Amino acid sequence: MSGIFNSCLGSFPRDFTVILDLSPANTGHSLIIPKQHYENLFEIDDETVAKVFPLAKRIATVMKEELNADGINIVQNNGVAANQTVPHFHTHIIPRFDNDGCGIVWPPKDSDADELAALAEKLSARL
Repeated sequence: MSGIFNSCLGSFPRDFTVILDLSPANTGHSLIIPKQHYENLFEIDDETVAKVFPLAKRIATVMKEELNADGINIVQNNGVAANQTVPHFHTHIIPRFDNDGCGIVWPPKDSDADELAALAEKLSARL
């Protein structure tokens, strides 16, 4: 665990720590980690999760400028099926560079307009 603290970028706001990932997808790959334990998005409270994207934007802006990144991925995985490998809520900020070979892609699937409409209606009723 000592390597984590050597790569700590600080605490912003006081309930988060930001570190450089020990196994980065690219140089500068960072993690926003709440100090309080939440296993995933389904457990974290609304007040805490609302602070993640403003912080991600701040970090991404600095990274883009300092690393001359061509883009930024902001990734947050929930559950083993979604590739969550650490059972503690965290958000990845990954600087991207043209032709860096780092991909966050999936093969697009076909969709059916009627099925999409039915699903949209079902989900909307619960939101």
